[in-house]
Amino acid sequence: MAFERREILLILGVFCLMIRMMAFLAPIFATAIAVLTYFGMKSFVKWRKKQIRKAMGEGVCAVCGSRIADNQCPNCDVSKDSKAL
Repeated sequence: MAFERREILLILGVFCLMIRMMAFLAPIFATAIAVLTYFGMKSFVKWRKKQIRKAMGEGVCAVCGSRIADNQCPNCDVSKDSKAL
């Protein structure tokens, strides 16, 4: 199983949360909350990446920063066409 650095940090953070909760809760409840927190964070990150990918479309123009549609920047490519005329 190959973990990325941020996933290892998430596991360590959830583990520390679980250890801290064991001071106040039974170990089974602390473990259940830690597992739910881990999978909740993983699903949130997946949802957020999907949302950002949808919002970005094909990318961002390096000149003006607007969203690229149909492999053209709506601001820069229009201004280049008008300058050419």
